[in-house]
Amino acid sequence: MATERVTERSDGVTTERVVETTPNTGGTTVVERSGGSGAGLLIALAVIVLVAIGAWYLFNASRNDAIRTDSVSEAASSVASSVDTAADSVAGAADQAADSVTAAPAPATK
Repeated sequence: MATERVTERSDGVTTERVVETTPNTGGTTVVERSGGSGAGLLIALAVIVLVAIGAWYLFNASRNDAIRTDSVSEAASSVASSVDTAADSVAGAADQAADSVTAAPAPATK
């Protein structure tokens, strides 16, 4: 006569059922597992969180580059304006100096 022993275990996520049948000629063990979708759900959630963090990082890096570029452009424009003003001032001073210089007398000939 064959004997059958059934063992069931559950950890809340996965249920395992083991059926052991022992006929007079030998033994057979059947293992059935069900559940286990919790691990897949956690992995999917982790991937979504990582993608969101990566997108946030790239968005901020792009925004910071734009801010930096705008700041450098403004500084360059300010420097160019200052250089133009300084060049005009030097040119005016040179014109005034040239106007105030009198011609030197011609050397006397013998």
